[in-house]
Amino acid sequence: MATLGVMMMMLKQQVADEGMFAVLQRIVAMDLTAVEVSQIPMDAATTADLERGVRELGIDVGALSVALKPGRVATGDNLEESYAKIVDDCGRLETRFVRIGMMPFEAMMAKDAAEAWAAECQSAAERLAADGITLCYHNHHVDLTRFDGELLFDLVRRVAPALNFEVDLHWVQRGGMAPLDMLKRYSGVCKIIHVKDFRVTPVPASAMEFLSAGDFAGWQSAFNNIVQFAEVGQGNMNWPELLPAAEAAGAEYFFIEQDDTYGRDPYDCIADSRRYLASIGY
Repeated sequence: MATLGVMMMMLKQQVADEGMFAVLQRIVAMDLTAVEVSQIPMDAATTADLERGVRELGIDVGALSVALKPGRVATGDNLEESYAKIVDDCGRLETRFVRIGMMPFEAMMAKDAAEAWAAECQSAAERLAADGITLCYHNHHVDLTRFDGELLFDLVRRVAPALNFEVDLHWVQRGGMAPLDMLKRYSGVCKIIHVKDFRVTPVPASAMEFLSAGDFAGWQSAFNNIVQFAEVGQGNMNWPELLPAAEAAGAEYFFIEQDDTYGRDPYDCIADSRRYLASIGY
């Protein structure tokens, strides 16, 4: 069975306020044993706390977030400037996966730019593999756009066959592909799964104010923007089928993630997700 954990982006403020080790203690108390580190600086103190978590709490540091190079969407160390540090961190923490959280914005907009970026990923994946580390790429809904009829996801796979995937099932759903189809289509390279639900909320009462004012564009905007990130089990995703399918597709880690908790304490959101996952056997 895949190892269940937390995407630490959800708790970056808590790490800043409380320190990484204290946050890891709370995670373990929720019966979660793994973390993926993203949007948290891998400085000396954080790395030492993670190492202590591995040693004293049995935490599995499943993946570290990296970028290919410095840039607008780089949220961790980058492979261009910090390759040796990344490899050293993985060795210290017994981490086998690093992941790129998003492609550069330019690569989302043009086929040539996407192919050039994917070629860089291929080189990085080959280099990391020689050091015993697997590079994964995390999708968003934009990865289901098409260039000349080819899905961006397929373009990346074609140009960078050494690159594996971290599949965010919420973003697959939002992009218009059935998540079960995604897992079947890319079976064998889906190493990490973001377990994040997809909730549709009621149209807000404030939308009626737009109608009363004759502002149909405003009403349409409110109508179109009723999708939320949800605690696992509180949305419309079919987790009893999705999680076994993800394991069949090669998933080694399931990380609970919720991009926005809409004012709720993220610990409470994670606890709700954990309880639901336990109720279906995870």
